[in-house]
Amino acid sequence: MSDDTPHRVHPGTIAIGLVKSAPSTLLALPAMLAFGGEFGIGRVVLLTFAGIAAMAFFTWLGWWHLTYRLTDDEFVIESGVLHRSRRSIPLERVQDVSIEQKPLARLFRLALVRIETGGGDKDEATLDSVTLREAHRLRLALRRASVAMPVEAPVPEVAEAEPLFAMPLERVLLYGLFNFSLVWLAAIFALLQTADQVIAFDWKELVGIAGREVRSHLTVTAGLTVLALALVLGVVAGVARTVTKEFGFRLDAQDGRFRRVRGLLTRSEVVIVKARVQLALVHRAPISGRLGWQSLEFQTLGGSDDSSGRQEMAPFARDDEIAKVIDAAELPRFEADALTPVSRGHVLRVALRHGLPVILVFAVAGAFFPLLWLGLALAPLPVGLALLQRRYHRYGLRETSAQVTRGVLSQRDWIVPYPAIQTISVRRSWLQRRLGLATVTIDTAGAKGLHRPDIADVATPIAAELAQALMARA
Repeated sequence: MSDDTPHRVHPGTIAIGLVKSAPSTLLALPAMLAFGGEFGIGRVVLLTFAGIAAMAFFTWLGWWHLTYRLTDDEFVIESGVLHRSRRSIPLERVQDVSIEQKPLARLFRLALVRIETGGGDKDEATLDSVTLREAHRLRLALRRASVAMPVEAPVPEVAEAEPLFAMPLERVLLYGLFNFSLVWLAAIFALLQTADQVIAFDWKELVGIAGREVRSHLTVTAGLTVLALALVLGVVAGVARTVTKEFGFRLDAQDGRFRRVRGLLTRSEVVIVKARVQLALVHRAPISGRLGWQSLEFQTLGGSDDSSGRQEMAPFARDDEIAKVIDAAELPRFEADALTPVSRGHVLRVALRHGLPVILVFAVAGAFFPLLWLGLALAPLPVGLALLQRRYHRYGLRETSAQVTRGVLSQRDWIVPYPAIQTISVRRSWLQRRLGLATVTIDTAGAKGLHRPDIADVATPIAAELAQALMARA
């Protein structure tokens, strides 16, 4: 496997860099043409070509000075023209290696290689762009650090077996219907803001004129029509975003690894080692969850590009499909009926935390506006919410894993194998100390973001016993 000869990424990187910088060059053309009368069109064209040539030269220079090499014990990347940098990654620290193909890279049949070590939230290193053959070679070499593999080694063919889990186009479209999004509104305003900077276009005035016209012709039918149009556009945006991300989703399991491929424009391929799976999280969304659809994520030792640090294994699946993937990962099944509810004090703490501010706000406001005293009728709502939260918040120490479930509308089930537990903490807030309660937090390697398997509001003596039992089993 050792190869001390420095390698460079594919020369197509230069072309990709020029294409990526083309929009900024095109945006500068109107300003240059505006001065064309003073300098002459010929000089403007000459300056444009000179700028492109200079950009191409510096892009080539950066490509020439970026090299990488793989030795017996480390992966080294050197880059920089004036300011040189050298990054050395010990092979034993490599946790995950993923391959990604963005639209431009796919045109050149190139790929981006991400190397993750689990030492932080960001990738330890990236190589953009190498050939698909080289990307597969690097991934295999980095994962099999003790096995020699020459540069000319062929890319192993993946057996066309039945996938562990797959999402055909009709399921991806159905999944998109539940991913309602108003991102198109943000895109429109961003486009208007950009246009305002390029041309003399006062879109705020135009919106004001449109608003006055709408108010002058406002009817119930018109309002419902606008609302329906917004909903339709939101659904279309959600479907488009889902298809772009999840198109061709396929999950395979072979030789102790999972291989996930997905994406329409940006095609990504991620290999997840079973031994590095730290926990499983099953999520049921408010609407699709009631219809029997769930998602499955694995927390891995190296984390992932997602803000949660988890890898999506089955974004939109049924119970039997989720169970199949969990079995393939050699994780225990979730045992909801064998779990214990948290303390009854959880109801009182949640009710006080969410209900007391409501009472105080409407009590103070009612002193000035008596009609607002009616808002006190909302006080029972936090109590009902607290009762529901306790009903769905359960925990248990099973034979090989700690299991936690939580959530009312959006429900989550965690399966945490004991060997994956890194730290166990017992926390008590000011209110919890008054109520004799505590929260037990369970952390695994690579965890970040929200939605942790915390066990909130158990009696203090039980929390101490629970922490001791977890430490003994971990």
